[in-house]
Amino acid sequence: MKQFDINEVKEYIRQSSPESKIYLGADSERTRHDKVWWADYTVAIVVHIDGKHGCKIFGYHVRERDYDQKRNRPSIRLMTEVYKVSEIFLELKDVIEDRHVEIHLDLNPQECYASNQVVQQAIGYIRGTCDVEALIKPDAFAASYAADRLKFILNR
Repeated sequence: MKQFDINEVKEYIRQSSPESKIYLGADSERTRHDKVWWADYTVAIVVHIDGKHGCKIFGYHVRERDYDQKRNRPSIRLMTEVYKVSEIFLELKDVIEDRHVEIHLDLNPQECYASNQVVQQAIGYIRGTCDVEALIKPDAFAASYAADRLKFILNR
């Protein structure tokens, strides 16, 4: 497991200007080791400096057991992504203050994708726990790109 120091993230956000924007995203990938299915979760926190000057990315990567029984119905794994990103939001809420914040979910609304099955549940969960409207693909770059890329960086 690769972890980050949440206090370091909080301090960075505190020191950033009120114009800085915060984007939170999560991604996961299913993998099999020793005949057991696992899910690799990556959570990314993107601090867009002043809303226009590049960004600082924080995040972590963790492997947990995947209990989804069917590969084409990954609802437990996908909702765990949602729980992890909402958990980070709630930990950072006190330092985010009035900054622009978005929660990005790596879910595709098109019916031909398996992630479609949890879109409404995930959006409702984020709205209920974080009081933020979640963005999904194609508007969810913090999940689709930042967390996805961070996974490879943290696994070096």
